[in-house]
Amino acid sequence: MPRESEGPSVPAVQALHLAELVRRWGVLPATLFRGIAVEERELTDPSKRLPVDVLVQLVERARALTGEPGLGVYFGLRMQAASHGYLGFAAMTASTLGEALDLATRFAPMLTNAFTLSFERSGSSASLIIEEEADLGPARDAILLALVIGLWRIGCTLTGVELPGRTELAFAEPAYFARFRTGAAHVSFGKPKNVLQFDAAILDYPLASADPAALQLVREQCEQALLALGFEGRVVARVRGAVSKAGGGFRTLEEVAARLKLSTRTMKRKLANAGISYLGLLDEARLERARRLLASEGPSVDEIASTLGYSDTANFTRAFRRWTGTTPAAYRRSLAETSAEIDGPVEGEPLHPSKRR
Repeated sequence: MPRESEGPSVPAVQALHLAELVRRWGVLPATLFRGIAVEERELTDPSKRLPVDVLVQLVERARALTGEPGLGVYFGLRMQAASHGYLGFAAMTASTLGEALDLATRFAPMLTNAFTLSFERSGSSASLIIEEEADLGPARDAILLALVIGLWRIGCTLTGVELPGRTELAFAEPAYFARFRTGAAHVSFGKPKNVLQFDAAILDYPLASADPAALQLVREQCEQALLALGFEGRVVARVRGAVSKAGGGFRTLEEVAARLKLSTRTMKRKLANAGISYLGLLDEARLERARRLLASEGPSVDEIASTLGYSDTANFTRAFRRWTGTTPAAYRRSLAETSAEIDGPVEGEPLHPSKRR
């Protein structure tokens, strides 16, 4: 599984699936893998990962050997939930399509750090957004088409119906795609981002393979896998980045959790696993902003206290003393004194023209 510190990668089993696909064109695995850093015998290992640049080489080799530039479309049509390990089984045992999508976005980092999935719901519409975290090079069209078509086909398989909706992709339409246009009228190109859009009503579609008991077991496995991979640290970074509002003020725990698409309970547990709390991160944000405001000559200490959300200056002063060991007023004076020492003339040197009186 890909750790946060590792380069972009995908499950190695995807190379095996690609080799199975190109057999339809008479291309043997040994031919596909020749000269590329892939050990065929290791491809069935669920923990084995394939660097994205190696995947790009394989896709381009496969297209050259088969003479089929639209391999990504065929690959996506063959994609199955079961081929995605614990995450695939979690999606299969979810009660509804919406729950399956929540699981996909939550646990996708178990499989790859080459993409980030996020799920948005607004009124009667919903979107699954795919953000690229790696350079897919000349294979970008094939890889992204395989991903979006594969996700769509998995959804259709899990629900047992052809799901309505549309797909937008952030690259120009490939020339070969005209051959697939009849069955893919819902796909459009040259858009700002890669996204699957659909009516929110389909989120309530039940899954025939739903199994609450099995889901609980698989979810625990997924949680443990994410923890082992160090993804709790990324949650801390995301919470830290979401605490402060761009226009001033701070978000509540509930607001941050909603922004990150997490339950408050899950977010608190993840922060606790990383040895920190929401209040601790809020204090960090308040201290950083307090220092910045105290370093300026504009707002008074009373105004800063109000800006930071304190009911009175006394509470702010107590908090600031707890953070720094000094009061806001004393901190501001020390900054002024330090600035004066730095700006003062060095003995034997003339004053800078702008500081002459």
